[in-house]
Order: sequence, then C-alpha cells, then structure tokens
Amino acid sequence: MSDKTEKLQKILARSGHGSRREIEGYIQQGRISIDGKTATLGDRIEFKPSIKIRLDGRILNIKEAQKDICRVLAYYKPEGELCTRHDPEGRPTVFDRLPRMQGARWIAVGRLDINTCGLMLFTTDGELANRLMHPSREVEREYAVRVFGEVDNAKLRQLTQGVQLEDGPASFKTITFKGGEGINQWYNVTLTEGRNREVRRLWESVGVQVSRLIRVRYGDIDLPKGLPRAGWTELGLEQTNYLRQLVGLGDEMVTKVAVERDQRRIKANQIRRAVKRHAKVAARPAGKRPASSSRQNAGRNTTSRNTTSKGR
Repeated sequence: MSDKTEKLQKILARSGHGSRREIEGYIQQGRISIDGKTATLGDRIEFKPSIKIRLDGRILNIKEAQKDICRVLAYYKPEGELCTRHDPEGRPTVFDRLPRMQGARWIAVGRLDINTCGLMLFTTDGELANRLMHPSREVEREYAVRVFGEVDNAKLRQLTQGVQLEDGPASFKTITFKGGEGINQWYNVTLTEGRNREVRRLWESVGVQVSRLIRVRYGDIDLPKGLPRAGWTELGLEQTNYLRQLVGLGDEMVTKVAVERDQRRIKANQIRRAVKRHAKVAARPAGKRPASSSRQNAGRNTTSRNTTSKGR
C-alpha cells in the first residue's frame, strides 16, 4: 500500500464536506462512490486530480494534504500560570495567550512550575518537542536565581559536584555569581535536564531557599530582549533549524514568520495612510474641500429653496 494514501473520510472532512463522523455515516449509507464504485468504511485513496468522488451522484471537490510546517514560539511565562491546557479551578494557563491555529496545536517543550517565570518554547512538531525534552539529549537550560541564605564555596562546590535528591543524584553544570548583598544574592545556573522543581530542590539540599527563579535560556535560544511577560514571538527558520539539528531532525524549509510579519506591516501601513488622508481632509479650509462635496451641498441648498418657495 502506498504511503501517500489517506482514509476517505479524512480527505473529505479536510475538504469541507462534513465531519469525519458525518462522512462515515454517508459511507455506511452507500451515498459515496469512488470512480463509480460504492465506497466502504476503511477505504484509503491517493490524491490524484483525475479521481472522481461523488456524494449522492454529485462530484465533490477535494483538497490535497498540506505539509505540516514546524513552527516554534518563544513565550515569556509569568509567575502564576500553570503548564496545563485546562485547569479545573479556572486558573490561567500558559496556553491561554498563545495564537490560535487551525489543523494544528501548540505543544509545550517542558514545564515550569507555577512560581517560576521565563522562557518556554512551544512547537507544532511533537517529535521535536519529545526529543528536546528527553534527558539523553542533554539540552542545556540556564536560570537566573535569587537565593536567600548563606552561600559559601563549600556549598557551591557541593552543588556542582552533585547531591542526592529523592529521585536520584543531581548537580548544576555551572554556577555564576551575578550580584546582590548580604543573604539575598543572584546566581545564574545551568543544567542539562528538566526534572520537577530541580533547581529549587538543589538549592534547598544545601539549606538555601530560592526566592525568585527565571529561565533565561534553552539551548542557544535566549529569552528575547524586550519581550513582555505573557508575550510571545515566533522563531525564524534559523533558530527553528538550530533546535531541529540539536536533536537530529532534518531542516524545515518553510516558515510563516515572514509572511505574517509582512501582512502585519501591510495592515499597519494601510491604517497609517488612512489616518493621514483623514487628517488632510479635516485640515482643509471649507472653500478648498473637494468639488463633489460643494456640488452636493449646492444641490441640497437648491432643493431647500425650491421647497420653501412652494410652501409660500
């Protein structure tokens, strides 16, 4: 069987002839035929321009499957959002603000706990997401951490050499002091796995509490400068293919970023031109308004005078 075949109901649903369930009903009722032969449930077909699919004798237009485009978003997760699609308690989730799509959905690359903010990646490619999250890939994550407590060289050495957590040994790959005074200090830490609350638990294992935690980098993808909290931006081909190459996937050749940015630019330019035209018209003296407006006003005045004369 050819790999290019698809189920009949899937093709017809994609082409706008009903839901898959509705189309399955049509097939069971014997109302659909393929090149003159009555279709049956389970039929698979290969898209060809010459194929004739009929419903109640009427030829149906069908659409060829579109290649799925691998898209990746960088999202600035704020504190207080959950990494789930739906929360029974109605709390905000990271999916609430993402752009809506038809025929695809966003998949989160890993998670951040409710009290952690910073960079999250979302993709439409499930295989890319799974490979990026798999511990064997050892994709580096970097976090900015504000800690509360006494930190000395012995504790830092312990955190980089490894400590025993409930779910196994863990360590930071690097720890870099970033500033602060007294017992409130900032560090940047890196690690190559994403276990639940791992950064917090590592610091707690040496008696230090984390009071602020921000993910600032995933692989070589930095949290974009200027991106507001709860804001997102779509990655271009170069960054998308960097992530794909990182986990052994082939390059994506198509992107929607340039097209969507161009559309936004065109719309913005149209709005600016319309505003300028309106401002110019509003600024003109009454005697210099377009002739058509003057003629219309004159016509209205003449009609008014004639009506008045007749009334007299």
